[in-house]
Amino acid sequence: MGAQAVEVGHEQLMALIDHTSAVIYMRDADGRYLLVNREYERLFKLHREEIVGLTDHDLFPGPIADAFRANDLQAFARGVPVQVEEQAPSDDGLRTYITVKFPLTDRRGRAYAVCGISTDITERKLAEEEVRRLNDELEIRVRQRTAELEASTRELDAFAYSVSHDLRAPLRSLEGFSQVLLEDFSADLGEEAQRYLGRIQANVARMAQMIDDLLHLSRATRSQLRREHTDLSGLAREVLTELAAQHPGRRVETEVPDGLVARADPHLVRLVLQNLIGNAWKFTAHRDDPVIRLGVRRQDGIDVFSVEDNGAGFDMTYAHKMFDPFQRLHSAAEFEGTGIGLAIVARIVTRHGGQIRADGTPGGGATFRFSLNPAPAGWELR
Repeated sequence: MGAQAVEVGHEQLMALIDHTSAVIYMRDADGRYLLVNREYERLFKLHREEIVGLTDHDLFPGPIADAFRANDLQAFARGVPVQVEEQAPSDDGLRTYITVKFPLTDRRGRAYAVCGISTDITERKLAEEEVRRLNDELEIRVRQRTAELEASTRELDAFAYSVSHDLRAPLRSLEGFSQVLLEDFSADLGEEAQRYLGRIQANVARMAQMIDDLLHLSRATRSQLRREHTDLSGLAREVLTELAAQHPGRRVETEVPDGLVARADPHLVRLVLQNLIGNAWKFTAHRDDPVIRLGVRRQDGIDVFSVEDNGAGFDMTYAHKMFDPFQRLHSAAEFEGTGIGLAIVARIVTRHGGQIRADGTPGGGATFRFSLNPAPAGWELR
């Protein structure tokens, strides 16, 4: 009965290893095959009766057989399972396997054989190699594209400053000569002629402001971003002090709480506040009780800053246009400006990874909310 049980156990074991897709084999301490499964036979087109008693050097090229033997000896030496990567020949070239090898021991604990279980990972290795190749190509393309963009940026910066310089010269001439006419020949000029010269000077000033705004837009888009502790409260008070000095006759109620801080580029954030507070100052000009408030609130763990006023406001139907260059929701006759300020604000906020939103009603004021830190995917400022 004992011999019969052993025989049945052996048959069950062979049935088990013969019905797996892995390559399974057993070799003795001298490297001679003791057992192989059907998958081994299929791959190497040999019957197990032909393999038993042979070594890898009888079956494979020398370098491959040497690698197999070295891995067997490693398993013997360590006395525990080892995992290695091996290659074996096939009809379509070398195949790659991930192999687990472990020693088999007798009752006295002596290792007498090594068992190997090998799984074909050739397709996975080819896919990994393709991914590496594509990543290498992508990295090269990114470096090339980055170099091209940097060169293009330098060219655009040089062009912008060149154009601004070339445009300012004729503008200065227009302003200068029109001023000379008004000062030295006013007696010879009629009221209508003087009015025309005044309009020329006003448009020259507007064009000069537009050039400055375009340069600010260029800097906001391409200047290096340096994040550091930034005191928005302090910057806002500086901007309000400058506006009050420029318009000494105006009285505006302002609220700037302490503690408005962020990790951001202070120079670019100052531009944001200059434009948002400047707009609030401008669009409350027709109010008898102008109010400008700054604030912050926490939304989903992100600080959302706000600049609010009770000025002219705007129709929300056209809100989507506000952050595009040269888009104006009020006429130049009613409120001066170039229509670039909010585009600058949007570019800076976007470069910080944040979002900006405008809310308003005609005659009921406006509120601009913005964040300066990247938010999780799907996050929306509200």
